[in-house]
Amino acid sequence: MSAVFLHKKRKPRLEQGHPWVYKSEIERVDGEIAPGQLVAVHTHTGKYVATGYYNEASQITVRVVAYHPLEEMTTDFFIERFTQCLAHRERFVKGAASYRLVYGEADFLPGLIVDKFEGTLVVQILTLGMDRCRDRIVEALAAVMKPDGIYERSDVPVRELEGLQQTKGLLYGTCERHVDILENGLRIRVDIEEGQKTGYFFDQRENRAAIAPLMTGWGHRSGIALQEVEGSGLQPVNANGKVVTFPYWDGATVLECFSHTGSFTLNACKFGAKKVTCLDISEHAIESARTNVGLNGFEDRVEFVVADAFDYLRTQVKGLDERKQRAAAGSTGSAKVDTSKPIAAGGRTWDVVILDPPAFAKTRSAVEGACRGYKDINLHGMKLVNEGGYLVTASCSYHMHPELFLETIHAAATDAGKILRLVEFRAAGMDHPRILGVDEGHYLKFAIFEVRSKA
Repeated sequence: MSAVFLHKKRKPRLEQGHPWVYKSEIERVDGEIAPGQLVAVHTHTGKYVATGYYNEASQITVRVVAYHPLEEMTTDFFIERFTQCLAHRERFVKGAASYRLVYGEADFLPGLIVDKFEGTLVVQILTLGMDRCRDRIVEALAAVMKPDGIYERSDVPVRELEGLQQTKGLLYGTCERHVDILENGLRIRVDIEEGQKTGYFFDQRENRAAIAPLMTGWGHRSGIALQEVEGSGLQPVNANGKVVTFPYWDGATVLECFSHTGSFTLNACKFGAKKVTCLDISEHAIESARTNVGLNGFEDRVEFVVADAFDYLRTQVKGLDERKQRAAAGSTGSAKVDTSKPIAAGGRTWDVVILDPPAFAKTRSAVEGACRGYKDINLHGMKLVNEGGYLVTASCSYHMHPELFLETIHAAATDAGKILRLVEFRAAGMDHPRILGVDEGHYLKFAIFEVRSKA
């Protein structure tokens, strides 16, 4: 078997469980190696460490698939791995019919992603080594999962770094373009052909459910309280003594930015939100969210906005600041305000603001700019949270490490004059396991903060 030998002075990442070998770590190669071929990986002394597939065209030259000698990734090899993947999901995502079945390196299958949408599987093949095994992957998935169809969504630029073209299309059986799934008891329509990535993001499943405690307990702010009403028992009664008939009187007002399919909006409504503003810059995304809201019967509680989130938040903050200035115009020592000018647009606030943006930092060199972006959006977002309300914020940029993410939000809070109380800090869900020592797998950060003003 062909082999690669590693430099003596490299870091022992491979021995610590990391599945990548960079080109700079390789001292020499023994034998002729075809692109995508399996090779044995040895230390500089000749000690065997692992087996992985080789691609000289990639900076990640070897990706490990086994820690024992392996001649070929056969159909039986994939059947065994997919069976293990399925067992993990059946244990930790119990009862679900839709989830991430294969999560690349974390499932010891680097370069391969498989999402299960009811009876449809969507496959993403990212590397040359896995691309060579396409037919075996499909055969093994069919054997283990018995799907109605398998669709490929390898239309991602990262393939080009491996010398591969982007591609998508039907691989097996039959696939409808739109598949309805259930997540957290909610119906969601997934576009497997044109939706982002594989069509839907499962990694926030548990995080979406984590907003449940934030969605109720707000009625007292409107002067509504439960009181004993003769002949009717406990009823919500307003400050004028009238019974409130609106069923969501105790619910939060919520703003979801970067809504994509509206998944946080759906969970907010499920858990009792009074009114949700669902915002995305993409009209296609908003149409997807509108469809999902309709599938769950939440139309009367959701408004849709097509806008750039940064611009929208700034506009609301600007309007809010102007209203505060006008309200304070008559107080002693306050600056004079020209009230003849029409008041600015915006100025809305919400009990809960949710920020789930796309990755701002896809490379290490982009981190500085990403920090500015995360600070800007969180600063404006927290300014629009009603006193004592909640900021729900996330980052899916791997290069934005958890400590840096929290530092950036803290800096935003300082500039905004806010004190944040961290209620919960989470990562990706259980169908997205992580190998300890592989920091690249720790990409998703999700936090819930209570927002208070210093003044």
